[in-house]
Amino acid sequence: MRDVYDFSGGERGKHYQAYRKGTNIVLLDPDVAAIFKDSATVNLALRKLAAVEPDFVDSIR
Repeated sequence: MRDVYDFSGGERGKHYQAYRKGTNIVLLDPDVAAIFKDSATVNLALRKLAAVEPDFVDSIR
């Protein structure tokens, strides 16, 4: 580790419990991200898509 990195103010295990529960990070293309203001709206849209197009959802699993 280089000397320029200063972790003296860091907190060990700060996000440990959250990562144990699992994570699922998805990167949106800029044009798609411009449509949705936050993760809640993305989740809502995907749930609605899954409800009306279950065959499509099955095809991308």
